[in-house]
Amino acid sequence: MIKKKSKITSIEVAGMAGVSQSTVSRSFSPSSPVAKKTREKVKKIADKIGYRPNAMARSLITQKSNMVGIVISNVTTNPFYPEVLDLLSTKFQEYGQKVMLFSVHRDQNLDDILPQLLEYQVDGILITATTLSSEMSFECERWGTPVTLFNRYIPGSNASWFCCDNIVGGRKVGQLFLDSGHKRPAYIAGVQDTSTSIDRERGFLQIMDVNGIKILREVGNYNYNDAYAAALRLVDCPEPADAIFCANDIMAIGALDAVRSTMGMKVPDDISIIGFDDIPMASWPCFNLTTVRQPVNLMVDGSVKDLIARIKKPETTPSQKVIKGELVYRGSARIAR
Repeated sequence: MIKKKSKITSIEVAGMAGVSQSTVSRSFSPSSPVAKKTREKVKKIADKIGYRPNAMARSLITQKSNMVGIVISNVTTNPFYPEVLDLLSTKFQEYGQKVMLFSVHRDQNLDDILPQLLEYQVDGILITATTLSSEMSFECERWGTPVTLFNRYIPGSNASWFCCDNIVGGRKVGQLFLDSGHKRPAYIAGVQDTSTSIDRERGFLQIMDVNGIKILREVGNYNYNDAYAAALRLVDCPEPADAIFCANDIMAIGALDAVRSTMGMKVPDDISIIGFDDIPMASWPCFNLTTVRQPVNLMVDGSVKDLIARIKKPETTPSQKVIKGELVYRGSARIAR
């Protein structure tokens, strides 16, 4: 039987380096005030004898875990969020922050779950693809844990947020439909209590209302199957839709498949379909989806920098920014000549 090798401790490193145990701990924290020569000496000895610092023990000393919690849902049903998660994780690592991922179901109450996350003593929380009440955002502040929202916002809260300008995006889609001569536009909403779906529909309706056009409406719950069924209802009726705006790309892809495979319609000759997000699949030749591209890199960069700044200086004023997206023209929608 192989005997398990005992772990080398910071006490041993301190003895060999001729410094205190706390100096050893501080030497592995980039922000701690340790002389450069001492830090280099400690790390050289640690490498030589195979010492690795205990992050959990160090967090007890510094009162910082160097860890942020990311709360996410829909990670398996919406391809937009795995891409976002990858970008967020990479960006936080550049700042020396580890990531603790909390995946929640859409029907779970985040206000009930968040106290469990706070028990892990994360330095900050970034929330995406789910909702949080303003009361809980203030509770996080009371705990000294800053909160930043990605692609979401809470009016009247102290949380930071970085969002695509969903209202302007909806307006752009509506104007394109009108300029292309469409008469019976429709909207497939996402999950109805989310700010993203509400604002995209609001912008779309603003254009239609100004021009005296009533829209058809269905709910697709941000998933392929529900949007597929919704699209069939919109076109298999006495006055079918001749253009469909979907609140995200995965629903638009479901709508495309429904009208082409089940109804035998030609896109965009018989009907135009536009999505929102610009996921990688949107550019595939089989979909060639016209969509509103979210400024993901700007949103990720802003969200991470904001949370890091508020972790370092809790008194920093929360940032609340709306960034315009871009209408990407492909082959699924008619374009006015």
